[in-house]
Amino acid sequence: MFRKLGTILLMALTILFLAACGNGKTEDSNNTSGSTDNEKSSKAAESKDPDKLTIGFVPSQNAETLEAKAKPLADLLQKELGIDIDVKVTTDYNGVVEAMGAKQLDLGFLPPTDYVLAHEKGYADVLLQALRYGVNLEDGSNTDELVDYYYSAILTKKDSGIKDLKGLKGKKIGWQGPTSSAGYVWAAVEMKEDGVDAQKDVKGTQLQGHDKAVAAVMNGDVDAAAVFGDARNIVKNDMPDVFEKTEYVYTTEKIPNDTISVRPDMPDEWKEKIADAFVKIGEDEEGKKIIEAIYSHVGYAKSDDKKFDIVRDYSDKVQEVGK
Repeated sequence: MFRKLGTILLMALTILFLAACGNGKTEDSNNTSGSTDNEKSSKAAESKDPDKLTIGFVPSQNAETLEAKAKPLADLLQKELGIDIDVKVTTDYNGVVEAMGAKQLDLGFLPPTDYVLAHEKGYADVLLQALRYGVNLEDGSNTDELVDYYYSAILTKKDSGIKDLKGLKGKKIGWQGPTSSAGYVWAAVEMKEDGVDAQKDVKGTQLQGHDKAVAAVMNGDVDAAAVFGDARNIVKNDMPDVFEKTEYVYTTEKIPNDTISVRPDMPDEWKEKIADAFVKIGEDEEGKKIIEAIYSHVGYAKSDDKKFDIVRDYSDKVQEVGK
């Protein structure tokens, strides 16, 4: 009897032990499996190939005109990358920055100041810098040199009587947005260094688009305007006498060329694909015509964040304007 009872007890203990081991193993396996699945899901989410790219533009000219000119670029990118490309035109660069932060845009054409702001917020990494032909600021003609910089310049009518930065005091000046490198920041900083405060000493008015700034000078709506160096070229067909009637009375230090910036969570493989696609388009004669029609770009070169340290310097200095 005791032998049977002992056997029964031994069997019961064995069953309990095996069950306990089995449960422990199952729990450990589930935990390990759950952690692995989560990690895999996280990595999959990070490296998920996009099925569409949405690119943000801001008009340096009429918004409808820009959208029409950007569409052929979208078609070329779609052909190169094999995915749908959408084009979005916003009213200002802050709209592109915030849309990238909200993951409504994957890429943005951002000037240097806006790129730096977007990068500091964790919304964007620089992918490419635009290349432009060097420009003769006197007559707007291009040189053969490809450069990754440009200038901001103060444009006036030749009969305005304004000959330098000090001559801007009390005048009506056309600006782009407060983060526009060529349309405000560089000019405002260098005016401040020359004793003219862009917030206190002039009558500022905000304009949307460098073409409108040139037109405002030509029409006498403003006494002067800050524009990028070859801005007159974008209106010369409509205003063939623009070079005869206007002049630059001041040119700033070099500004790093505009960026094509990408959301940081874009898979590295796709960052490379996108960069290579833009470079290839810029090297193709037909592609070059398309990108030149949009922003006067004639090609793209891969870039890195260190090139924009000078932009951070000017961004700090512009905070002193108006104080």
